[in-house]
Amino acid sequence: MSDRTQRDEHASSLPGFLGYIDSAISRIESIMLAVGVLLMAANTIGNVVGRFVFQSSLFFSEELNRILIIMITFAGISYAARQGRHIRMSAIYDAMPPKARKFMMIVISLVTAVFMFGLCYYSTQYIGTQASRGRVLPSLQIPVWWTLVWVPVGFFMTGMQYFLTAIKNMVEKDIYLSTNVLEGYDNDEIEI
Repeated sequence: MSDRTQRDEHASSLPGFLGYIDSAISRIESIMLAVGVLLMAANTIGNVVGRFVFQSSLFFSEELNRILIIMITFAGISYAARQGRHIRMSAIYDAMPPKARKFMMIVISLVTAVFMFGLCYYSTQYIGTQASRGRVLPSLQIPVWWTLVWVPVGFFMTGMQYFLTAIKNMVEKDIYLSTNVLEGYDNDEIEI
């Protein structure tokens, strides 16, 4: 992939500083997802090779995969918000006129952002509680709270995605599901 294509992939249509934040979150999501999936694959393959070729599993494999699943999950919720791919219950919403849908999309995005930032706050508090307990993972011998740092990061990035979506809908005439996804159905999707 060329450098120009890679830059365009993370480009934001939001103006100024908001566009910079949107692009930065896109890059962070990409890195977290790519690194997480590649490390999980390498760890799993290494564990299988160790078990069947050397008759000895990697002692830390399960714990490492658990950490990577947490990272991938919480980076993934932000990525899904960026792509407009979270589940939507849209029967009533779809029946509304465009101005009402636009208003509802702004409200839905702002309320979701507030909930995500709230979950970020509470997950940070939970990590503090875990840190004060001093527990460590049995195999890796790292503090348990280190494995959870991805949770508030994912909630914060998701909250930012929804906040930026609300702003995008405030400044643009079209209705956006995310900062770069217009409302509507693809040709291969069907409305039920």
